[in-house]
Amino acid sequence: MSQHQTRRKFLQLTTLTTAGVVLGKRSFIGCPAYIKDFGKPKSIFKGVQVGVITYSFRSMPGNSDIEQIIQYCKESNVSAVELMADAVEEFAGAPKSPPFVSAKARETDEAWQSYMKSMAEWRPKVAMTKYKQVRKMFREAGISIYGFKPRVFDATNTDAEFDYAFRAAKVLGANQVNVEFPEDHTQTKRFAEIAGRHKICIGYHGHLQQRFDLWDNALRESRYNAVNLDMGHYIAAGFDPIPFIKAKHDRIDSIHFKDRKSKENGGANLPWGQGDTPIIEVLQLMSKSKYAFPATIELEYNIPPGSDGVKEVAKCVEFAKKALGA
Repeated sequence: MSQHQTRRKFLQLTTLTTAGVVLGKRSFIGCPAYIKDFGKPKSIFKGVQVGVITYSFRSMPGNSDIEQIIQYCKESNVSAVELMADAVEEFAGAPKSPPFVSAKARETDEAWQSYMKSMAEWRPKVAMTKYKQVRKMFREAGISIYGFKPRVFDATNTDAEFDYAFRAAKVLGANQVNVEFPEDHTQTKRFAEIAGRHKICIGYHGHLQQRFDLWDNALRESRYNAVNLDMGHYIAAGFDPIPFIKAKHDRIDSIHFKDRKSKENGGANLPWGQGDTPIIEVLQLMSKSKYAFPATIELEYNIPPGSDGVKEVAKCVEFAKKALGA
């Protein structure tokens, strides 16, 4: 059977079973209380922790509400997350952000300039009480927080904000802080010094600039600098992620999973099983090689009519489960 036939078969299986997974979870009301984990999500399959970055729920109502995010994870059968900072900071009482504008527009937008200044003052002073509460809420729902993704790692942010990010990550229970790979590559040394003080890795996330040696300087600078590989973007940039993963596995803190067409095939972002990203092969490699880092679902393809972000994440979880024969 060819690789594309295999993917089609997996896609058919996941489409047929996902509805049962989601609906089944909602039918567990009234189950015996003595079954400790009954109704809680479980997305560890054959030793591979499948998680989700909460950005994947951005199209859902209440996507900045912690309780709603937890519910979406439960309905998707996801038991671990890379948590975007926005909802946590809102829960902790951060200043309200102005209407969204592009990163470029923020450089001159007065409202955004004022907001970023107020956040730079708020972050270093915020008590960690609410962050402890968030960790407890996720834990009681059966969900671990392995990653934290704040919006503070920019050349314009202060060292005090960087320090805040690692303090918050530690309180949340995360073992990694993930950020976009900085345009100014010299910033990785600055970030690593603060990561080292907290003994938490900082993973650099790439897009189409990814290549085999993109992270090499950062990895040489510090053992706390790490790789947050995006497999979909990597293949759309024209490269095969499997040799990279085998070579750098001991410096990867997590991998973002999405299915994109290869560069020569146009790079489109598609539902799992329809692109060229070797999702099945990488999941099986992770299981066979006992790699400890999680596989993070990052939902970026267009949601089909009649579906939503939660249903699509659930399909991805089921796809991974079938791929691993669990």
